[in-house]
Amino acid sequence: QVQLVESGGGLVQAGGSLRLSCAASGRASSSYFMGWFRQAPGKEREFVAAVNWSAGRTYYADSVKGRFLVSRDNAEKTVYLQMNSLKREDTAVYYCAASRGGAYDINQSYNYWGQGTQVTVSS
Repeated sequence: QVQLVESGGGLVQAGGSLRLSCAASGRASSSYFMGWFRQAPGKEREFVAAVNWSAGRTYYADSVKGRFLVSRDNAEKTVYLQMNSLKREDTAVYYCAASRGGAYDINQSYNYWGQGTQVTVSS
């Protein structure tokens, strides 16, 4: 089992920044992908970004490319999502997830999920 705990959400003005953290515990493996997803009210959960634990390779949704940065600290078993130039449309609950394999950008590839953290961007 892998436990994931997100933190760092909150209220921010448009154009501002936030950094989300996801602490992994339990049987987290260096072979996993770690992903960030988000879900806005009335919408499907969507892929935001992912990082490979071991190689550090990163992937982004087009909507956040150039504004968000995903990174990981292997020693701390923590994944970060630095969100810059935030827009109102970034408002959502953000989830951290761990995948043992498969496509990095679909929900079904992920085996473990955190409880989510709310990000609200005001104009």
